[in-house]
This record gives sequence, C-alpha cells and structure tokens, in this order.
Amino acid sequence: MRNKIFIAIDTKSQKRAMSIIKNSKIDNFKIGYKFGLEFLNSKNGRKFISKLKNKIIFLDLKLHDIPNTMSSALLALKDLKINYLTVHVSSGLKALKKLKKVSGKIKLVGVTTLTSLDNKDLKSIGYNRHLKEIVISQTKLAKQAKLDAIVCSPHEVRFIKKIFNKEIITPGIRISSKVDDQKRVMTPKAAFNQGSDWLVIGRDLTKGNIKRNFKILSDHLNR
Repeated sequence: MRNKIFIAIDTKSQKRAMSIIKNSKIDNFKIGYKFGLEFLNSKNGRKFISKLKNKIIFLDLKLHDIPNTMSSALLALKDLKINYLTVHVSSGLKALKKLKKVSGKIKLVGVTTLTSLDNKDLKSIGYNRHLKEIVISQTKLAKQAKLDAIVCSPHEVRFIKKIFNKEIITPGIRISSKVDDQKRVMTPKAAFNQGSDWLVIGRDLTKGNIKRNFKILSDHLNR
C-alpha cells in the first residue's frame, strides 16, 4: 500500500491527541500514530498510550545510550504494546544487537542522521565526512544489526534502498512550502516516488481541519 502515514502527535495535551486520532480515520490511507518525548513525558502521557487499542503505535524516543541502559529501557516499555520504536544507529552495533535480542514483536527503527541537520551542522559537531557517506555507513550498520526499519530524510531513500530492503520511514515531509525546523524536506508525492514506505507528517495534517488537510494530501498524491 502506497499511502501509509504516521501522524506526528506533537502535543502534550491528551484532549488534542484524542481529537487527532478521532479525526484521522481516513479511507485510502493506512494510519499510524507517532508519539515522542514530549507526549510520553507529559502528565499521564504513558497511561494514555497504554489505553489505545487497535492502533499502529510508533514510539519515537530515539534511544541512545550504553547497551544495558537501552535494553532495560525497551523492556520497561513492553507493556505499552507499541509497534515501532526508534533507536539511534550511532549507538553502535553492540547496543543494536542487544536491543534486537529483547525487542520481541516491537519493530526497531534505526535513526540515521536527523533531518534537521545538514553538512554544515555535521562539520560543527566534528564529522569530517559528507552527510551521504555517514548515512550509508549508518544504514549498513542497521542492516548488520538486523533492524526492522530505517528513519532517514527522503533525499537519502534511493541509495538506502540499495542497501536496506526493509521498511523506510521518512520525516521531513511538507505538503505546504513551510520547512519549519527541518532542512532536508520533500513533498509527499516526491517522497513516495523515491521509495519511502511510510511518511511522517505532523503540522501539515494536524493544524486546522484534519479531514480537509487529508483531502489536500490526497489531491496532491493523485495529481
């Protein structure tokens, strides 16, 4: 199925989150819900997620720590019945393999290089290699660790697909011309054409009338 969308629940309001979920039952789209640190760390956020039934839940925590800490954190999340969980590939092969051993039915999603970063940012951090080279190395590591999916910018999908043959999830998707805090962005249609399996979309869908925004998205994809 081409039209697979993770809606980013970028809020700490449970009322707002429930409104987004209720208004996003859209025909012709497979919908999942991405919850990040903001929501999980909000008051009763964890409890809210634990009560969701028959939903595809993507917990975007981007785990990045020593192997034991990461595996313990994953085990502490198992009662939530989540489907996808993000982990930084830069945590290293040992940590990724340890997580894979305890992940069970949870799909581990390797985060490569954040879409808010470009070559200039990476150089300031201390990387001397080009962004593309770094992402390729990260993808090979994710494959070696047998992760279930990759998160990357839509601009990297074509060369990642040559290395990694599982699910590719792409944030940095903009229906409108606003880029906000992202730097490596793309339209939904272009991202699917690149080979993305899932698109992560937040503000462009959740701000204003959600059903109307999905109509705009559908029209965009069918042009």
